[in-house]
Amino acid sequence: MCRGIAGCVGLRIAAAALPRGRVRPIATTPRPAVLARRLAGRTIAGVFRRGKRVVMEVAAAGDAPLWLVIEPRMTGLMLVADPPSAEHVRLELSLHADRGGAVERLLFWDQRGLGTIRLLDARGLERACGAAKLGPDGLVVTADEFVARLGRSRRAVKVALLDQRAVAGIGNIYAAEILFRAGVDPRTSCRRLGRDAWERIAASTRVILAAAVRHEGSSIGDETYQTATGTPGRFQQRHRVYGREDRPCSRCRTPIARIVQAQRSTFYCPQCQVRHPKRRHRPA
Repeated sequence: MCRGIAGCVGLRIAAAALPRGRVRPIATTPRPAVLARRLAGRTIAGVFRRGKRVVMEVAAAGDAPLWLVIEPRMTGLMLVADPPSAEHVRLELSLHADRGGAVERLLFWDQRGLGTIRLLDARGLERACGAAKLGPDGLVVTADEFVARLGRSRRAVKVALLDQRAVAGIGNIYAAEILFRAGVDPRTSCRRLGRDAWERIAASTRVILAAAVRHEGSSIGDETYQTATGTPGRFQQRHRVYGREDRPCSRCRTPIARIVQAQRSTFYCPQCQVRHPKRRHRPA
């Protein structure tokens, strides 16, 4: 998403609109009228990511910078293309290169209304996206960080990987793919995993997330997810377990199984993913 909207950097926000329709309202801080007023006239100075949040720095001459933080969650999209439906547009920014330049649009679209939009100062950004809120980034996380944050947890490892305070950036699809690549059963308690398992999980996390970003995400089911230009992602073509229930494992040909953990679907290979590694020694 950040790569798709990076072309907006340097453009001035001529106007901001947060349409009010009949659909479920989205969580917005501050309230829409105030947010729109504070954005108008500012320039998008940068676009970056914190975990699964899109962050845009918006600057104005003689004023402290602010950050527009958008969390897409389940169905949110950042778009420079036309939206799938007009009624689910939650934020529209009209952008100018200069006062006489052509107008461009940057949209946040969210069908289910689970996403959030926040305009924050520096302290607010730290509270929302700092170390107290988000764990180390999944693209660079290490085994040491996994052991320190999850090594003593009694939670199932698949559920724990979704905890953004432990590690930022892993979603449901990618947790399943990470554990398949690491050869770890998703039901295994974190505290039963040895150092070698955490090494494999950390390496798999970095590889899977980097590949998913490179292939612009996964468009599954009704392909609600789209890139910023309105095209489907491509990583679903590389799924090894997610969405493949009863289909043969690409390694051993055992049918892929599906279970539900924390109200989310989990897919895994019963043969390739070991559930009960040897319990590690407890420290004295």
